[in-house]
Amino acid sequence: MSQSPLIDHLLELRRRLLWSVVVVLAIFAGFAVFADELYRYVAAPMLASLPQGSTLIATDVATPFFTPFKLALVVSIAVAVPMLLWQVWGFIAPGLYQREKRLVVPLMVSSSLLFYAGVAFAYWVVLPLALNFLANSAPEGVTVATDIARYLDFVLAIFMAFGIAFETPVAIILLCWTGVTSVKSLRAKRPYVIVGAFVVGMILTPPDVISQTLLAIPMWLLFELGLVIASLYQREPRDADAEHE
Repeated sequence: MSQSPLIDHLLELRRRLLWSVVVVLAIFAGFAVFADELYRYVAAPMLASLPQGSTLIATDVATPFFTPFKLALVVSIAVAVPMLLWQVWGFIAPGLYQREKRLVVPLMVSSSLLFYAGVAFAYWVVLPLALNFLANSAPEGVTVATDIARYLDFVLAIFMAFGIAFETPVAIILLCWTGVTSVKSLRAKRPYVIVGAFVVGMILTPPDVISQTLLAIPMWLLFELGLVIASLYQREPRDADAEHE
């Protein structure tokens, strides 16, 4: 009998995982039809940066077929993020206090929006500037011919880097809420955070100053936003004691 709650939790987890997989596959079935159009849309910044007459190339026989479908699958997962987070919320909600439930829902919504905002910022601002810089930095006599699969991996890495970086306010709120740190402590560490943002930008972006700066500055601004919001949600010790009582 003591194992019954554990089995119930595992069955609930399996149900939610299966539902999440079904949702992703259903969305993928719709996007797969437009896989080539999706890739052309993602490749537009690169094509605009290439010299006149240059195009993307495929160095493997199966690459032209599989690469657009890989993109369609990644887009399907990204579109399904709100539903996936809702499944996570449904699984953990029974173990949360009422005050925590009121905090988690706005965090889940804002984390999805911030991730999408980071991807949009990377596509509309960072990629055109970074790709134009990289394409024009080729030595004289060198023709830029980028493989479509490698370009997709590059773009997805940029999207992931900016999507995660834009989650900074959510991370700040959670750190302060759980008591790992405090708003006052983070404000005292602001100079180190700014330096760290540029280090992260250097690691996660291509080796050019433009994209590094375009990642570091939003991270710093989002850090400041996270401090403001965390100061509103930071619970007092009396509130925590009341909840446990």
